[in-house]
Amino acid sequence: MGNLKKIIVGVSGGVDSSVAALLLLEQGYEVEALFMKNWDENDEKGSCIWESDVEDALSVCDKLRIDLNTVDLSEAYWHKVFRLFLEEYHHGRTPNPDVLCNQEIKFRAFLEHARALNADMIATGHYAIGRNHAGKNYLYKGADLNKDQSYFLCRLTQSQLKQSIFPLGTLKKSGVRRLAKKAGLVTHDKKDSAGICFIGERPFRDFLSRYIPTQRGIIRTVDGETIGEHAGIHFYTLGQRQGLGIGGVKGYPEEPWYVMDKDVDNNILTVAQGHDHPSLFSHSLVASNLNWITDKPAFPLACSAKTRYRQADQNCTIERVDDDKIRVDFARPQRAVTPGQYAVFYAENQCLGGGVIESTRKNQESA
Repeated sequence: MGNLKKIIVGVSGGVDSSVAALLLLEQGYEVEALFMKNWDENDEKGSCIWESDVEDALSVCDKLRIDLNTVDLSEAYWHKVFRLFLEEYHHGRTPNPDVLCNQEIKFRAFLEHARALNADMIATGHYAIGRNHAGKNYLYKGADLNKDQSYFLCRLTQSQLKQSIFPLGTLKKSGVRRLAKKAGLVTHDKKDSAGICFIGERPFRDFLSRYIPTQRGIIRTVDGETIGEHAGIHFYTLGQRQGLGIGGVKGYPEEPWYVMDKDVDNNILTVAQGHDHPSLFSHSLVASNLNWITDKPAFPLACSAKTRYRQADQNCTIERVDDDKIRVDFARPQRAVTPGQYAVFYAENQCLGGGVIESTRKNQESA
Protein backbone atom coordinates (compact mmCIF):
# COMPACT_ATOMS: atom_id res chain seq x y z
CA MET A 1 0.00 0.00 0.00
CA GLY A 2 2.97 2.31 0.33
CA ASN A 3 2.02 5.62 1.95
CA LEU A 4 -1.60 5.51 0.85
CA LYS A 5 -4.00 6.42 3.58
CA LYS A 6 -7.36 7.41 2.18
CA ILE A 7 -9.35 6.04 -0.74
CA ILE A 8 -12.76 7.28 -1.83
CA VAL A 9 -14.92 4.68 -3.53
CA GLY A 10 -17.49 5.74 -6.08
CA VAL A 11 -20.62 3.98 -4.84
CA SER A 12 -23.67 3.61 -7.06
CA GLY A 13 -25.94 1.58 -4.81
CA GLY A 14 -25.00 -1.59 -6.68
CA VAL A 15 -23.22 -4.74 -5.59
CA ASP A 16 -19.93 -4.07 -7.41
CA SER A 17 -19.10 -0.74 -5.77
CA SER A 18 -20.31 -2.13 -2.42
CA VAL A 19 -17.80 -4.98 -2.54
CA ALA A 20 -15.06 -2.66 -3.80
CA ALA A 21 -15.46 -0.67 -0.57
CA LEU A 22 -15.57 -3.87 1.49
CA LEU A 23 -12.34 -5.22 0.00
CA LEU A 24 -10.45 -1.98 0.52
CA LEU A 25 -11.49 -1.90 4.17
CA GLU A 26 -10.25 -5.46 4.58
CA GLN A 27 -6.92 -4.42 3.04
CA GLY A 28 -6.47 -1.77 5.72
CA TYR A 29 -7.18 1.41 3.79
CA GLU A 30 -9.06 4.37 5.22
CA VAL A 31 -12.20 4.28 3.10
CA GLU A 32 -14.96 6.78 2.41
CA ALA A 33 -17.73 6.56 -0.17
CA LEU A 34 -18.96 9.11 -2.66
CA PHE A 35 -22.35 8.91 -4.37
CA MET A 36 -22.62 10.87 -7.60
CA LYS A 37 -25.97 12.29 -8.66
CA ASN A 38 -25.57 12.74 -12.39
CA TRP A 39 -29.10 12.86 -13.76
CA ASP A 40 -31.77 15.13 -12.30
CA GLU A 41 -35.04 13.86 -13.67
CA ASN A 42 -37.96 11.65 -12.70
CA ASP A 43 -38.76 8.45 -14.55
CA GLU A 44 -42.03 7.80 -16.36
CA LYS A 45 -43.69 6.77 -13.06
CA GLY A 46 -42.85 10.08 -11.43
CA SER A 47 -40.18 8.82 -9.02
CA CYS A 48 -36.56 9.92 -8.86
CA ILE A 49 -34.59 7.14 -10.46
CA TRP A 50 -31.58 7.69 -8.19
CA GLU A 51 -33.41 7.71 -4.85
CA SER A 52 -33.48 3.93 -4.36
CA ASP A 53 -29.80 3.76 -5.34
CA VAL A 54 -28.74 6.30 -2.74
CA GLU A 55 -30.80 4.46 -0.13
CA ASP A 56 -28.93 1.25 -0.93
CA ALA A 57 -25.62 3.13 -0.83
CA LEU A 58 -26.53 4.49 2.62
CA SER A 59 -27.40 1.00 3.83
CA VAL A 60 -24.07 -0.40 2.61
CA CYS A 61 -22.07 2.44 4.16
CA ASP A 62 -23.87 2.03 7.48
CA LYS A 63 -23.09 -1.68 7.41
CA LEU A 64 -19.43 -1.04 6.61
CA ARG A 65 -19.27 1.91 9.01
CA ILE A 66 -17.84 4.32 6.47
CA ASP A 67 -18.83 7.89 5.66
CA LEU A 68 -20.97 8.57 2.61
CA ASN A 69 -20.38 11.82 0.75
CA THR A 70 -22.64 13.00 -2.06
CA VAL A 71 -22.00 15.29 -4.99
CA ASP A 72 -24.29 16.63 -7.69
CA LEU A 73 -22.49 16.29 -11.03
CA SER A 74 -25.63 16.53 -13.17
CA GLU A 75 -24.52 19.80 -14.79
CA ALA A 76 -21.14 18.35 -15.72
CA TYR A 77 -22.83 15.21 -17.03
CA TRP A 78 -25.20 17.26 -19.18
CA HIS A 79 -22.45 19.39 -20.75
CA LYS A 80 -19.65 16.85 -20.97
CA VAL A 81 -21.58 13.68 -21.85
CA PHE A 82 -25.26 13.99 -22.62
CA ARG A 83 -25.04 17.01 -24.92
CA LEU A 84 -22.43 15.23 -27.04
CA PHE A 85 -24.57 12.08 -26.93
CA LEU A 86 -27.46 14.06 -28.48
CA GLU A 87 -25.21 15.69 -31.08
CA GLU A 88 -24.02 12.30 -32.27
CA TYR A 89 -27.57 11.01 -32.63
CA HIS A 90 -28.57 14.20 -34.41
CA HIS A 91 -25.88 13.47 -37.02
CA GLY A 92 -27.13 9.91 -37.47
CA ARG A 93 -24.37 8.19 -35.52
CA THR A 94 -24.75 5.77 -32.60
CA PRO A 95 -22.66 7.00 -29.66
CA ASN A 96 -21.47 5.12 -26.59
CA PRO A 97 -22.01 7.45 -23.61
CA ASP A 98 -20.51 4.99 -21.12
CA VAL A 99 -17.00 5.54 -22.50
CA LEU A 100 -17.32 9.32 -22.37
CA CYS A 101 -18.93 9.14 -18.92
CA ASN A 102 -15.91 7.30 -17.56
CA GLN A 103 -13.53 9.80 -19.13
CA GLU A 104 -15.33 12.98 -18.10
CA ILE A 105 -17.33 12.11 -14.98
CA LYS A 106 -16.15 9.02 -13.09
CA PHE A 107 -12.44 9.61 -13.63
CA ARG A 108 -12.33 13.39 -13.95
CA ALA A 109 -15.12 15.26 -12.14
CA PHE A 110 -15.40 12.54 -9.48
CA LEU A 111 -11.62 12.33 -9.13
CA GLU A 112 -11.36 16.10 -8.69
CA HIS A 113 -14.06 16.08 -6.01
CA ALA A 114 -12.41 13.16 -4.23
CA ARG A 115 -9.07 14.95 -4.18
CA ALA A 116 -10.82 17.96 -2.65
CA LEU A 117 -11.89 15.56 0.12
CA ASN A 118 -8.20 14.74 0.68
CA ALA A 119 -8.31 11.34 -1.02
CA ASP A 120 -5.03 9.78 -2.05
CA MET A 121 -6.78 7.67 -4.69
CA ILE A 122 -10.22 6.73 -5.95
CA ALA A 123 -11.70 3.29 -6.50
CA THR A 124 -14.57 1.99 -8.60
CA GLY A 125 -16.35 -1.31 -9.09
CA HIS A 126 -15.13 -1.80 -12.66
CA TYR A 127 -14.00 -5.25 -13.75
CA ALA A 128 -10.56 -4.26 -14.98
CA ILE A 129 -6.97 -4.38 -13.77
CA GLY A 130 -4.58 -1.45 -13.49
CA ARG A 131 -0.85 -1.99 -13.06
CA ASN A 132 2.20 0.22 -12.77
CA HIS A 133 5.52 -0.86 -14.20
CA ALA A 134 8.66 1.24 -14.48
CA GLY A 135 6.71 4.44 -13.89
CA LYS A 136 4.05 3.74 -16.51
CA ASN A 137 0.44 2.72 -15.93
CA TYR A 138 -1.20 -0.11 -17.84
CA LEU A 139 -4.81 -1.26 -18.19
CA TYR A 140 -5.75 -4.93 -18.53
CA LYS A 141 -8.94 -6.92 -18.93
CA GLY A 142 -10.66 -8.10 -15.78
CA ALA A 143 -10.25 -11.75 -14.83
CA ASP A 144 -13.97 -12.35 -15.43
CA LEU A 145 -13.99 -11.98 -19.20
CA ASN A 146 -17.79 -12.10 -19.24
CA LYS A 147 -17.83 -8.92 -17.14
CA ASP A 148 -14.59 -7.27 -18.31
CA GLN A 149 -15.12 -3.50 -18.63
CA SER A 150 -11.78 -2.39 -20.04
CA TYR A 151 -13.63 -1.49 -23.26
CA PHE A 152 -15.40 1.33 -21.40
CA LEU A 153 -12.12 2.56 -19.88
CA CYS A 154 -10.24 2.95 -23.16
CA ARG A 155 -10.04 6.75 -22.84
CA LEU A 156 -8.36 6.85 -19.44
CA THR A 157 -5.09 8.76 -19.21
CA GLN A 158 -1.87 7.98 -17.35
CA SER A 159 -2.82 10.44 -14.64
CA GLN A 160 -6.30 8.98 -14.20
CA LEU A 161 -5.00 5.41 -14.00
CA LYS A 162 -2.26 6.39 -11.57
CA GLN A 163 -4.88 7.68 -9.12
CA SER A 164 -7.37 4.80 -9.52
CA ILE A 165 -7.84 1.32 -8.08
CA PHE A 166 -10.08 -1.47 -9.38
CA PRO A 167 -10.55 -3.87 -6.44
CA LEU A 168 -12.73 -6.28 -8.44
CA GLY A 169 -10.30 -6.78 -11.30
CA THR A 170 -9.20 -10.26 -10.27
CA LEU A 171 -12.65 -11.50 -9.19
CA LYS A 172 -15.56 -13.26 -10.86
CA LYS A 173 -19.01 -11.70 -10.63
CA SER A 174 -20.33 -14.75 -8.79
CA GLY A 175 -17.59 -14.35 -6.20
CA VAL A 176 -18.45 -10.68 -5.75
CA ARG A 177 -22.06 -11.55 -4.97
CA ARG A 178 -20.93 -14.23 -2.49
CA LEU A 179 -18.72 -11.73 -0.69
CA ALA A 180 -21.58 -9.22 -0.52
CA LYS A 181 -23.97 -11.83 0.87
CA LYS A 182 -21.45 -13.04 3.45
CA ALA A 183 -20.94 -9.45 4.61
CA GLY A 184 -24.69 -8.90 4.89
CA LEU A 185 -24.82 -6.16 2.25
CA VAL A 186 -28.30 -5.31 1.02
CA THR A 187 -26.99 -5.12 -2.57
CA HIS A 188 -25.85 -8.76 -2.74
CA ASP A 189 -28.71 -9.84 -5.03
CA LYS A 190 -29.49 -6.49 -6.65
CA LYS A 191 -29.96 -6.60 -10.40
CA ASP A 192 -27.13 -5.09 -12.44
CA SER A 193 -27.86 -1.66 -13.85
CA ALA A 194 -28.60 -1.36 -17.55
CA GLY A 195 -29.50 1.28 -20.08
CA ILE A 196 -27.82 4.63 -20.67
CA CYS A 197 -25.06 5.53 -18.20
CA PHE A 198 -26.67 7.17 -15.11
CA ILE A 199 -30.03 7.51 -16.89
CA GLY A 200 -31.04 3.88 -16.72
CA GLU A 201 -33.48 1.75 -18.66
CA ARG A 202 -36.19 3.73 -20.43
CA PRO A 203 -38.35 3.42 -23.55
CA PHE A 204 -35.51 4.67 -25.74
CA ARG A 205 -37.56 6.01 -28.63
CA ASP A 206 -39.77 8.12 -26.37
CA PHE A 207 -36.78 9.34 -24.38
CA LEU A 208 -34.72 10.39 -27.40
CA SER A 209 -37.67 12.13 -29.06
CA ARG A 210 -37.80 14.58 -26.15
CA TYR A 211 -34.48 16.05 -27.26
CA ILE A 212 -34.14 15.42 -31.00
CA PRO A 213 -36.76 16.50 -33.57
CA THR A 214 -37.75 13.50 -35.65
CA GLN A 215 -39.26 13.13 -39.09
CA ARG A 216 -40.77 10.04 -40.62
CA GLY A 217 -39.18 8.79 -43.81
CA ILE A 218 -39.05 5.89 -46.21
CA ILE A 219 -37.60 2.45 -45.70
CA ARG A 220 -36.16 0.92 -48.82
CA THR A 221 -34.37 -2.28 -49.68
CA VAL A 222 -30.76 -2.48 -50.80
CA ASP A 223 -32.19 -2.80 -54.33
CA GLY A 224 -33.97 0.55 -54.01
CA GLU A 225 -37.57 -0.63 -53.50
CA THR A 226 -39.63 1.30 -50.96
CA ILE A 227 -41.30 -1.12 -48.55
CA GLY A 228 -42.30 0.96 -45.54
CA GLU A 229 -41.90 4.06 -43.41
CA HIS A 230 -39.59 4.63 -40.45
CA ALA A 231 -40.43 6.63 -37.31
CA GLY A 232 -37.29 8.78 -37.37
CA ILE A 233 -33.87 7.82 -38.65
CA HIS A 234 -32.14 8.64 -35.34
CA PHE A 235 -33.93 5.74 -33.64
CA TYR A 236 -32.14 3.05 -35.65
CA THR A 237 -28.67 1.55 -35.67
CA LEU A 238 -26.83 -0.72 -38.09
CA GLY A 239 -27.74 -4.37 -37.76
CA GLN A 240 -30.95 -3.59 -35.87
CA ARG A 241 -33.76 -6.11 -36.27
CA GLN A 242 -36.41 -5.14 -33.71
CA GLY A 243 -38.70 -2.17 -34.05
CA LEU A 244 -38.60 -1.74 -37.82
CA GLY A 245 -42.36 -2.17 -38.22
CA ILE A 246 -41.97 -4.24 -41.39
CA GLY A 247 -44.37 -7.14 -41.60
CA GLY A 248 -44.84 -9.44 -44.52
CA VAL A 249 -43.68 -7.75 -47.71
CA LYS A 250 -45.18 -8.96 -50.98
CA GLY A 251 -42.63 -10.72 -53.14
CA TYR A 252 -40.18 -11.35 -50.30
CA PRO A 253 -39.72 -14.44 -48.11
CA GLU A 254 -40.85 -14.49 -44.47
CA GLU A 255 -37.46 -13.60 -43.03
CA PRO A 256 -36.39 -10.85 -40.60
CA TRP A 257 -35.28 -7.48 -41.94
CA TYR A 258 -32.14 -5.71 -40.69
CA VAL A 259 -30.87 -2.14 -40.97
CA MET A 260 -28.05 -1.94 -43.52
CA ASP A 261 -27.52 1.81 -43.86
CA LYS A 262 -28.78 5.22 -42.73
CA ASP A 263 -28.90 8.14 -45.18
CA VAL A 264 -29.38 11.02 -42.75
CA ASP A 265 -29.31 13.77 -45.39
CA ASN A 266 -32.17 12.20 -47.35
CA ASN A 267 -33.87 10.58 -44.32
CA ILE A 268 -33.79 7.09 -45.87
CA LEU A 269 -33.35 3.83 -43.98
CA THR A 270 -31.95 0.95 -46.04
CA VAL A 271 -32.78 -2.62 -45.03
CA ALA A 272 -32.24 -6.18 -46.24
CA GLN A 273 -33.16 -9.66 -45.16
CA GLY A 274 -30.65 -11.97 -43.54
CA HIS A 275 -28.60 -11.66 -40.36
CA ASP A 276 -25.41 -12.12 -42.37
CA HIS A 277 -26.28 -10.07 -45.44
CA PRO A 278 -23.08 -8.91 -47.22
CA SER A 279 -24.12 -5.25 -46.89
CA LEU A 280 -23.68 -5.48 -43.12
CA PHE A 281 -20.01 -6.46 -43.26
CA SER A 282 -16.99 -4.14 -43.32
CA HIS A 283 -13.40 -4.98 -44.15
CA SER A 284 -11.93 -1.89 -42.49
CA LEU A 285 -12.76 1.28 -40.60
CA VAL A 286 -11.34 4.72 -39.99
CA ALA A 287 -11.21 5.95 -36.40
CA SER A 288 -10.34 9.35 -34.95
CA ASN A 289 -10.28 11.09 -31.55
CA LEU A 290 -7.70 8.54 -30.45
CA ASN A 291 -6.44 7.79 -26.96
CA TRP A 292 -3.42 5.56 -26.34
CA ILE A 293 -3.31 4.61 -22.67
CA THR A 294 0.38 3.89 -22.11
CA ASP A 295 2.41 4.58 -25.25
CA LYS A 296 1.55 5.71 -28.76
CA PRO A 297 2.32 2.64 -30.86
CA ALA A 298 4.51 2.35 -33.91
CA PHE A 299 2.59 1.67 -37.12
CA PRO A 300 1.72 -0.62 -38.75
CA LEU A 301 0.48 -2.34 -35.61
CA ALA A 302 -0.80 -5.93 -35.52
CA CYS A 303 -3.25 -6.35 -32.62
CA SER A 304 -6.89 -7.14 -31.94
CA ALA A 305 -9.94 -4.89 -31.71
CA LYS A 306 -13.51 -4.72 -30.48
CA THR A 307 -16.03 -2.49 -32.25
CA ARG A 308 -18.69 -3.11 -29.56
CA TYR A 309 -18.58 -4.17 -25.94
CA ARG A 310 -19.64 -7.82 -26.09
CA GLN A 311 -17.70 -8.65 -29.25
CA ALA A 312 -14.88 -11.20 -29.19
CA ASP A 313 -11.44 -9.79 -30.00
CA GLN A 314 -10.88 -9.56 -33.76
CA ASN A 315 -7.43 -9.69 -35.36
CA CYS A 316 -6.51 -6.55 -37.26
CA THR A 317 -3.72 -4.32 -38.52
CA ILE A 318 -3.68 -0.60 -37.81
CA GLU A 319 -2.17 1.94 -40.19
CA ARG A 320 -1.65 5.62 -39.47
CA VAL A 321 -3.65 8.07 -41.61
CA ASP A 322 -2.62 11.28 -39.83
CA ASP A 323 -1.87 12.49 -36.29
CA ASP A 324 -5.39 11.72 -35.02
CA LYS A 325 -6.74 9.22 -37.51
CA ILE A 326 -6.04 5.55 -38.21
CA ARG A 327 -7.26 2.87 -40.58
CA VAL A 328 -8.04 -0.53 -39.11
CA ASP A 329 -7.95 -3.49 -41.52
CA PHE A 330 -9.57 -6.66 -40.20
CA ALA A 331 -8.39 -10.18 -40.89
CA ARG A 332 -12.06 -11.10 -41.44
CA PRO A 333 -14.99 -8.84 -42.40
CA GLN A 334 -16.88 -7.52 -39.36
CA ARG A 335 -20.64 -7.30 -38.94
CA ALA A 336 -22.46 -4.03 -38.21
CA VAL A 337 -19.45 -1.79 -37.55
CA THR A 338 -21.20 1.40 -36.49
CA PRO A 339 -19.97 5.01 -36.80
CA GLY A 340 -20.06 6.77 -33.45
CA GLN A 341 -19.15 3.65 -31.49
CA TYR A 342 -15.63 3.01 -30.18
CA ALA A 343 -13.00 0.77 -31.67
CA VAL A 344 -10.90 -0.46 -28.75
CA PHE A 345 -7.54 -2.14 -29.26
CA TYR A 346 -5.79 -4.93 -27.37
CA ALA A 347 -2.47 -6.73 -27.21
CA GLU A 348 -3.69 -9.98 -25.67
CA ASN A 349 -5.23 -8.83 -22.35
CA GLN A 350 -3.72 -5.34 -22.34
CA CYS A 351 -6.03 -2.53 -23.43
CA LEU A 352 -3.98 -0.21 -25.63
CA GLY A 353 -6.63 2.49 -26.10
CA GLY A 354 -9.29 3.33 -28.63
CA GLY A 355 -10.97 5.83 -30.90
CA VAL A 356 -14.33 6.82 -32.37
CA ILE A 357 -15.37 4.99 -35.53
CA GLU A 358 -15.78 7.58 -38.30
CA SER A 359 -16.43 5.46 -41.38
CA THR A 360 -16.20 1.94 -42.75
CA ARG A 361 -15.19 0.23 -45.96
CA LYS A 362 -17.34 -2.52 -47.39
CA ASN A 363 -16.02 -4.85 -50.08
CA GLN A 364 -13.72 -2.76 -52.26
CA GLU A 365 -15.08 0.67 -51.37
CA SER A 366 -12.78 3.40 -50.13
CA ALA A 367 -13.01 4.18 -46.42
